[in-house]
Amino acid sequence: MLLIPAIDIKDGKCVRLKQGDMDRETVYSDDPVTMAKRWIDEGARRLHIVDLDGAFRGEPVNADIIHRIADNHPEVPIQIGGGIRNEETVDIYVQAGVRYVIIGTQAIREPHLISDLCAEYPTRIIVGLDARDGKIAIEGWSKLSRHDAIDMARRFDDDGVEAIIYTDISRDGMMQGVNVAATAALAEAINIPVIASGGISDIESIRQLALESGSGIVGAITGRAIYEGTLDFAAGQRLADELSGAGSFGL
Repeated sequence: MLLIPAIDIKDGKCVRLKQGDMDRETVYSDDPVTMAKRWIDEGARRLHIVDLDGAFRGEPVNADIIHRIADNHPEVPIQIGGGIRNEETVDIYVQAGVRYVIIGTQAIREPHLISDLCAEYPTRIIVGLDARDGKIAIEGWSKLSRHDAIDMARRFDDDGVEAIIYTDISRDGMMQGVNVAATAALAEAINIPVIASGGISDIESIRQLALESGSGIVGAITGRAIYEGTLDFAAGQRLADELSGAGSFGL
C-alpha cells in the first residue's frame, strides 16, 4: 500500500482544510515546491497535489506551481486534482509531466467524459469520489448530490480508470481516524483500485488500512497528520510495506 503525502495549494501556499471548508485553513508553508521536496526526501513515491482555488473556481489557478514541482521531480509520479473539468486541462497537465489527473465534479456531472478521457489518456485518469454519509459531494464539496458513492463508482468499472480516490468528507482534516469500513466496502464492490483519503491521524490508521489491502485498497493519502507530526511519514510507509507487501502500484 502506497502512502501518498498531500500538498493542497491555496493562494500559492501549502494549506490543509477542515472538512473542505475554505474558511477553516491552516497554512503549513509559503512554498509548496519546497514542501514537495521535503516529502520526496523522506521517501514519498508519489505526490497528491490539489489546486484548492481551482476546485472552487472550476479551472486551474495554481498550475504554475504544479508545473514547477513536476519539472523539479520528474522521477516522482504526481496525481493532480482541483478544477479539472475538460480534456484541454487534462492535456495541459499531462504535457507538463503530471502522471495522473483526478476528475471529481465533472465525473459526476458527465460520467461519459471518463470513458473518453481513459481512451485518450490510458492509465492516467483517476476519479475522485468525495462523500458524506455515503452521498457524493461536488464543486469543492460545497454541494451534496443524491448519488450513492458505490453506485457511482460502479459506473466507471469498465472505463479503464486507474484508481478511485475515496474521501470521507466528515473526517477529512479532522484527525479522527480513517473510515476503514466504508473504504473497504467500496473497494470490495468494484474492480478499480481504491486510494483512501480523509481522517488518517497516526500509525494505527495506516495499520488498519494496510490490513484491508486485500480488498483492493492500494494507497492512502495523508495530510494534516504528517504536517502536525502525529504520523511519521517514513515510518508509516515502512509499516504499509510490511503489512500489505511492498508493490509497484502506479510506479
